[in-house]
Amino acid sequence: MESAIPSHLETTRSRHKRVPDDYAPPYPSFVARHKPAVTRVIMAYFGVQYRGEPTAAVTAALAQIAARFASENGPSHWDRAQYVDQAGFTNVVSVAYWDDAGRFDAWFAGAREAWTGGAAADGIGRLVEVLRPHVARYETLFSSTDRAEGVAVLADGMSGEIQEHAYWGGMRDRIPLSQTDAMSPGGEPRVIRDGARIRVVAHDNLCLIRSGQDWSDTEASERKMYLDDVEPVLREGMDFLRDDGVRVGCYANRYMQVVDAEGRPTEKSYGQSWWKSLAALERWSESHPTHVKIFGAAMKYLMTLGPSAKLRLYHEVTVAAADEQFFEYLGCHERTGMLNAVPVAS
Repeated sequence: MESAIPSHLETTRSRHKRVPDDYAPPYPSFVARHKPAVTRVIMAYFGVQYRGEPTAAVTAALAQIAARFASENGPSHWDRAQYVDQAGFTNVVSVAYWDDAGRFDAWFAGAREAWTGGAAADGIGRLVEVLRPHVARYETLFSSTDRAEGVAVLADGMSGEIQEHAYWGGMRDRIPLSQTDAMSPGGEPRVIRDGARIRVVAHDNLCLIRSGQDWSDTEASERKMYLDDVEPVLREGMDFLRDDGVRVGCYANRYMQVVDAEGRPTEKSYGQSWWKSLAALERWSESHPTHVKIFGAAMKYLMTLGPSAKLRLYHEVTVAAADEQFFEYLGCHERTGMLNAVPVAS
């Protein structure tokens, strides 16, 4: 049994784990392992927003950012997903990952200007949301080791079975910084206007979660059980966070379906949400009725199927310092992403 925290990031604890040293989890889970030389990862979300059918401008924008990703110093991995938000707009979000801050910095300035600069005012909304956390500020969790997703695609590999999971508080215990820091939020979000662009300056210890499901390997009865018994409950919880999440500390939530290179829906989805703090995310996870239902449905599913379950689950959670964040919006409605955390009326 391994610790989720890699040995080179272990330190003398001033804050203790939620479980004793001899805790044995009831089922296996795994985390991504980066090479020790990797000190920072970058997660960059580039979105387009439109109502109705996609226009030529939407198609051009999606091709533009894909070409940027393929250019010099582009990301090591990216994927694309879409959803319809609470205002009825379709959002197509391409999320890209780097594990070299120098490469990202060399790439980002030009990409940002092309994406949200004045020349991009083509009648569609555009967003850029970037976190660049130190590796001590984020964690991953996977139900299996043979298919990495998200930032884990950049990792050197997967761990063996880890101890810090299957209990409330495991998410925090997997973040190396939690050994010594409560990671409490500091400050309030504010807006900076740059012409038509709106930039949101959030606050210290903002939290991001991307939590995904892959049912592409499931077969008849398991697929039916997931789509009939689990997914509707998951969607109900995701819709609550999308529509009413601010009152529980969730600034914004997107429940998205991953699409392929041609824009066709796949059998993968993920929720992606911005939270005021890790503590707010923990409170919702542990006690809110919507997540209690999600947890109950998932446990019934997994207990019924046991080791034969072919549903794959994963997440990545980041608690970012104030100087590790960038949020910018052009032509988006006022409840888009981190705009939902601030008053943006002109």
